[in-house]
Amino acid sequence: MADTSVYENPLLTRYASREMAENFSDDKKFRLWRKLWIALAESEKEMGLPITDEQIAELKKYANDINYDDARRFEHEVRHDVMAHVKAYGEQAKKAKGIIHLGATSCYVTDNAEVIIIDDALNIVMKKLVNVMDKLKAFALKYRSLPTLGFTHLQPAQLTTVGKRATLWLSDLEMDYIDLVHLKNTVKLRGVKGTTGTQASFLDLFDGDGEKVKELEKKVVAKLGYDKVYGVTGQTYPRKFDYNVLCVLSQIAQSAYRFSNDIRLLQHMKEIEEPFEKSQIGSSAMAYKRNPMRSERIGSLARYVISLPTNAAVTASTQWFERTLDDSANKRIVIAQAFLTVDAVLNLYMNVAENLVVYEKVIAKHIAAELPFMATENIIMECVKAGGDRQELHERIRVLSMQAGKVVKEEGGDNDLVARIKKDEMFRAVWGKLDAMLDAKNFIGRSAEQVAEFISAEIDPILARHASELGEKGEVNV
Repeated sequence: MADTSVYENPLLTRYASREMAENFSDDKKFRLWRKLWIALAESEKEMGLPITDEQIAELKKYANDINYDDARRFEHEVRHDVMAHVKAYGEQAKKAKGIIHLGATSCYVTDNAEVIIIDDALNIVMKKLVNVMDKLKAFALKYRSLPTLGFTHLQPAQLTTVGKRATLWLSDLEMDYIDLVHLKNTVKLRGVKGTTGTQASFLDLFDGDGEKVKELEKKVVAKLGYDKVYGVTGQTYPRKFDYNVLCVLSQIAQSAYRFSNDIRLLQHMKEIEEPFEKSQIGSSAMAYKRNPMRSERIGSLARYVISLPTNAAVTASTQWFERTLDDSANKRIVIAQAFLTVDAVLNLYMNVAENLVVYEKVIAKHIAAELPFMATENIIMECVKAGGDRQELHERIRVLSMQAGKVVKEEGGDNDLVARIKKDEMFRAVWGKLDAMLDAKNFIGRSAEQVAEFISAEIDPILARHASELGEKGEVNV
């Protein structure tokens, strides 16, 4: 049973997936520290330092058997988390006690582990991002030819299609995907750099042989599954990397926020709704309400992530010389919570995108209310072809449009412009053509073709690269 007497982070209790929460767990972090210590000891042994196979074997024996009680006791004594875990590890691997962390500074384990954790988190985000794209692709293709009112300035404009509008959401995500791939390709470990990044301690271990120090770093990084390392650092990896990470997460949040706002507006117009479950309650007072709760939650969470790059920018800006420690406590909060929040946003995005409900008759009704006004130029041109005077026709249809507009706005009636045109002798030439001319599909341009072309050329190649990761469902816990 949860302890209700203290604050609990809602990202963990309500919103984010267990997968992402486990990625930022202390257990994963401390296991990585031990993996890093083993990689260092193995590499130092391979480079000729007096470290035995027996010591390595003992380190590996306790790699995942962390004695947390000892670590907590030591941290209370020394007030230093890394040294507490060095001591705790040495309590178990007694024969290796003297070579754990040999030549390293705390940031050898903390920073390299943080980069690996961030990299793994980016993989989770990538998987969920492409799953959202896959669901939007299906929606866009299904409705690629369904006309709907376009809006500019939130005022009715030329028609588009429901599917074409979905490609706008997809296009945002494609841009995010490209930036995410670029970020992934720039991930580097801090490597083996020593206290202020000069590798002086390792140079001492190898009696001044700089080539051995360089080879040591290559070996360690390779054992951790990486091939890129920062060429120069201070005590930490560059904090601008954190800023770059948060910028990409912010971009994803921006795209999700835009989608959620569009869905909220469409739900207000009763054209498209997010999923609403059989027993779901929209309002405690108004039983009839179907509030767009999931879309609102996307926006609410996304807003938090969008605010975070500024925080990371300040941290990157204030790293004095080789380092200060005013980043540490901040990073413990910001990095993990940014990923947990984006994880929650993408879970919701998947859920909404896969289960959108489209009300085609309402969409058609809204089109019918506006399309006669949009078709006036076409009507004028047809009448001109039949011998009419363009200026006279323009003035007459302007008058009829004003009359129809008055009926709609002042009297609350339906748009009767077509009925007025059918009674006006000046437009007799189009009376028999009006119904065909007012077919909404005549006003959607190349929307349907654009959907198919865009998805084929730009989205399908991305999804093909991630085919094995597709098929995820967006779970909504509350």
